Amino acid sequence: MIRLIYSSFFLISILSCAPSLSPYTQRLHDKYEWKESDLKKVQFYLSHDIVLRRRSESGKVEIEGGEIKIVNGNKYEVIRFNAGTPGVLLFMPKENRMAISFENGGDDKFLMFGPNPNYENRYVLLAADWKRNYGEVTYMGKKWETNASSAYAGLAINLKNIDQNSSQARVAKGRTVE
Repeated sequence: MIRLIYSSFFLISILSCAPSLSPYTQRLHDKYEWKESDLKKVQFYLSHDIVLRRRSESGKVEIEGGEIKIVNGNKYEVIRFNAGTPGVLLFMPKENRMAISFENGGDDKFLMFGPNPNYENRYVLLAADWKRNYGEVTYMGKKWETNASSAYAGLAINLKNIDQNSSQARVAKGRTVE
């Protein structure tokens, strides 16, 4: 019983040290009045898993950090982005669009995110077209499919770090009579 209590206490203390992530929303963006140069200094995190899949056009498949799956006799290249994966802003093609990169190795390795008014204006994965069961996104200059649940994959930030880094304080030294 004592062991269980100590284990529970240990687990709670570890979880309290973990960063508290908040969804990145249009409201936060407007509140802090961030510009592109400011957002390039922010560490973003992925809120949900994203799995990209594309059929191999030929017998040869080039893989960079992905894996190959065989589905109904077709070869598919698969890239998985796990929830919590850190990412950085590469550029903003429009005011409410963000190209976020979750891996090194080229400026074409990014996914597009933007606010979704149906999801509390959270910045979520954008696709060229969402169909019933999947969406089509561009990654590394190629078209990929992702399942419909990826539509809820959004960006998150550690607001505690943002608030600490955005406030500046100084202490007045005082002034004496001459």
